[in-house]
Amino acid sequence: MTILAGTTTGIAADAEDRSWAARGACVSMDPDEFFVQGAEQHAVKTTCGGCPVRTRCLVDALENRIDFGVWGGMTERERRRLLRRHPDVVDWSAALAFATRAPARGQ
Repeated sequence: MTILAGTTTGIAADAEDRSWAARGACVSMDPDEFFVQGAEQHAVKTTCGGCPVRTRCLVDALENRIDFGVWGGMTERERRRLLRRHPDVVDWSAALAFATRAPARGQ
């Protein structure tokens, strides 16, 4: 999956101004709850499940290489793995939009 430079969407623009964060499911939660380790990370990820800005949050974390915490429903380890597997992606907003539209492999 490669999204080349110059490909933009509205999500990428929103990630820059961060106004989307005020609409997150976590807006009223203690931010420290998202900076935990081990099994606690997987428990806090459930908050992200129905979040209306989950993708924008994940895009922000991936494009800014945020090293710690749960962002957009992914732990830092999961984000690092995604970044390693797709080092050529420069527009995570477009890449994630494409991934959600593409049929699963083997179907």
